Amino acid sequence: MSEAENGAAMRNGGDKPLDVVVVGAGFAGVYAVYRYRRKNLSVLGFEGGSDVGGTWYHNRYPGARCDVRRIDYSYSFSPDLHQEWRWTETYAAQPEILRYIQHVAERYDLRRDIVFNTRIVAARWNEDARLWRVTTDAGKRVACRFVVLATGALSAPKIPDFPGLADFRGARYQTARWPHDLIDFTGKRVGIFGTGSSGVQCIPVIAEHATHLTVFQRTPPFSTPARNGPMDEKGYAAVRARYEDYRADVKAGWSGQISASLSDVPGPAATYTKAEQRDRFERAWATGGLAPVSIFSDVITNQESNDIITEFIREKIRQIVKDPETAERLCPYDHPVVARRPCIDTNYYETYNRDNVTLVDVRTDPVDRIRPDGIQTRNGFHPVDAIVFATGFDAFTGQVAKMDIRNAAGERLIDYWKDGARSYIGMSVTGFPNLFLVTGPGSPSVLANVILAGEHDVDWIGDCIAWLGEHHHSRIEATAQAEADWVQHVAEIGAGTLYPKANSWYMGANIAGKPRVFLPFVGGFGNFANTCAAIAREGYRGFSID
Repeated sequence: MSEAENGAAMRNGGDKPLDVVVVGAGFAGVYAVYRYRRKNLSVLGFEGGSDVGGTWYHNRYPGARCDVRRIDYSYSFSPDLHQEWRWTETYAAQPEILRYIQHVAERYDLRRDIVFNTRIVAARWNEDARLWRVTTDAGKRVACRFVVLATGALSAPKIPDFPGLADFRGARYQTARWPHDLIDFTGKRVGIFGTGSSGVQCIPVIAEHATHLTVFQRTPPFSTPARNGPMDEKGYAAVRARYEDYRADVKAGWSGQISASLSDVPGPAATYTKAEQRDRFERAWATGGLAPVSIFSDVITNQESNDIITEFIREKIRQIVKDPETAERLCPYDHPVVARRPCIDTNYYETYNRDNVTLVDVRTDPVDRIRPDGIQTRNGFHPVDAIVFATGFDAFTGQVAKMDIRNAAGERLIDYWKDGARSYIGMSVTGFPNLFLVTGPGSPSVLANVILAGEHDVDWIGDCIAWLGEHHHSRIEATAQAEADWVQHVAEIGAGTLYPKANSWYMGANIAGKPRVFLPFVGGFGNFANTCAAIAREGYRGFSID
């Protein structure tokens, strides 16, 4: 038994139930331990890794960095924390982000309430006792009043399944579970699958070292230059001077962040002449980040406006990539910009001008099998010494599916979701009392700044638990009607956008057999927070409480 487990057992008198078990120690899970402890709740976190960090603990691949500016991608709960921590870059790399969350855990002594190297494999609700019985992979059982799943929307890697993969004699790596040791690709022939955000980040870095890099692309992304650099100290100082107001503005906005963009508030594309549209795009491209896909206010709702931006980006790709055939293969045509997660990069398209980089379009030249010494496609053989899989995640539900979570009737949560994940405000599921999800399906989640989204949900859940105690209640559960209404609301908002036009992981389309349902709430982070606040003010409208 670890020191944390021993401490928790002593604090709770051995068999005394905990108030809260938190699953996961990424940004949301770490904050949950901090927040619930300050509410005088007995709380214990469980984490499969050996330290805090979640995504930033596991994703250590070359070039890994965040695509949200550092000013925004940080905890907001403590002005003192914000003032004392110094970011070095506009878009910080994985090691710096990991150091930041480790600093937070150390500053608030949070590790003592987290059990590391331990996964939750099962949870059973006991209706008579009104307790969850939680089981770890080590066989330890813990009783608690509430379970909070802070497992993250992007935490269950999609495992590749190619014929012959087991026979490959070279090294295999997955970006989402990268080794902690430095991997040197010098002198190696490397093949990489996946050109989403992780692939776009690591491809240029690997290409600088490998003898040859072969990129196996299924769906080309829309990617814009990050223009990363040292932290803008003048801009950072301005934020620090009005920290509280800045955070309030961010939380009231659509995405929980203020991306680098043009100085004005964008209008619909039709309000600008063609020359003005071009000028806005060129200035945004020079600014970098996600600014080029934000030059019109109706980019996610108007196909014509979206088409203007997509063609602008395709023109940039053709300008950057010297070989016309390669450039055309890199141009996306099958989805609107932002309908799949847009990427930001450093020299991604420029990398295809290197003599040691080859692009294979697996839609026209599909992979037949993995051979012991390389990758066989329909049209040829590609010898490789190592394979990198940047193949994404089973988003929103993948990590939950790994746990056998059952209600009093014995129904599994993942079976309840067999026709598509459903919840009430992304935090509660009908039939599973006292179980809360953080940034779950039906919340803004990945379409918002996930740190602020996690803070919001953790706070809302903590306030709910405190309210239940103050009013002498021991059980809360979303009603079937409230859940159904919310699912319909999320679907209707999504249907009014261009998101459903892409076969993306937003829709679960990257996982064979997964129901095609648009999972995130796309009505805006500020609107979502206001709705949740109103539900709480009205005595937790939509919940059955006793």
